Amino acid sequence: MNVKKLRPEKYLKYLYLPNLFGTQRTKEILSVNPTIIPQREEAKEVVVYVFDYDSTSLEEKRLSSVEACFPYKSSQRISWINIDGLRKADVDRVCEHYAIHPLIVEDILSINQRPKMDEVEGILFCLLNMLYYNTEKQTVEQEQISIVLGIDFVVSFQEDASRDVFNPLRERLKMANGKARQRGADYLCYSMLDLIVDNYYLVMEKLGDRIEMLEEEVIRNSNKRSLARINQLRKELIVLKRNIVPVRDLVSGILRSESELLDDRTTKYFKDIYDHIMQAIDLTENYRDMMMSMQDLYINNVNLRMNEVMKVMAIVTCLLAPATVIGGIFGMNFEEIPYLHNQYGFWIAVSVMLIIPVWMVVMFRRRGWF
Repeated sequence: MNVKKLRPEKYLKYLYLPNLFGTQRTKEILSVNPTIIPQREEAKEVVVYVFDYDSTSLEEKRLSSVEACFPYKSSQRISWINIDGLRKADVDRVCEHYAIHPLIVEDILSINQRPKMDEVEGILFCLLNMLYYNTEKQTVEQEQISIVLGIDFVVSFQEDASRDVFNPLRERLKMANGKARQRGADYLCYSMLDLIVDNYYLVMEKLGDRIEMLEEEVIRNSNKRSLARINQLRKELIVLKRNIVPVRDLVSGILRSESELLDDRTTKYFKDIYDHIMQAIDLTENYRDMMMSMQDLYINNVNLRMNEVMKVMAIVTCLLAPATVIGGIFGMNFEEIPYLHNQYGFWIAVSVMLIIPVWMVVMFRRRGWF
């Protein structure tokens, strides 16, 4: 017999009121102040991977330290240096060796940055966020990634060493006849941006499924929890839009750039990313419109139920009104009232009290009032 293990922490969190109403998530989303320089926590572990390749050979290594990647600057091949986990001292050493401007170093070490693209002293720099969908918490999580494109090298800086979206690219680099092995570092940069943007669609599909289920719930049996779920989804769409929309300007800046680092043959591939990001923005706007319509639908359902209750109460009041009037008349303290001392007076009064409501019900039905 399987016994389901109870998790008290799952329910204890609701004892804290901000968790109950979702205000903590609102604070996480909206508490971004660009005038305050936040302090980044130093990574406990730094993982460095290197892919050094050309059309005929590939070298893949996990390095023990950031200094071990320095010789690849002069390898005469394309080098992708991926650093998972950020420490200021390590980032400074790598950027100094690869002649990366201090302004770019500052952006790499910053947090909650808006996605952007810069071109400084022969270096092309892209900063954006990778998005993931947390199924357990049902939230959209983000991880900042910085991509530095130089002559025959790409250096990428990630925050989390346990996940990214580049596994398909790693598999492609292992294929000797693959396009990634035949092209330069700019194509490698394109491939990384393309995978990040494609992963946006996976996150949006998860949110789309939740929106579809919530819409069915609101239509069939909406309640206060439905309104809470609507507000929660709207917050996740804010995170989605905040990270997706600026990428359009990032890719547009690459297309307008006249940098020697970008081959003319690669430009059409960046145009493809631009088309994908525009479609993602349109889809995000559609989701937002759906959530607004869903909220209006919820409010309309609440008003409709209230109207149904009020209609029933009004009908009951109308049906009881004749009996109230007749009872009130015959309850007056007068000596002379018709049929007061008649042996059939009571039954006549009760019959009238019943006949009039029945007649009213028939008239209401004919008029289509219920």
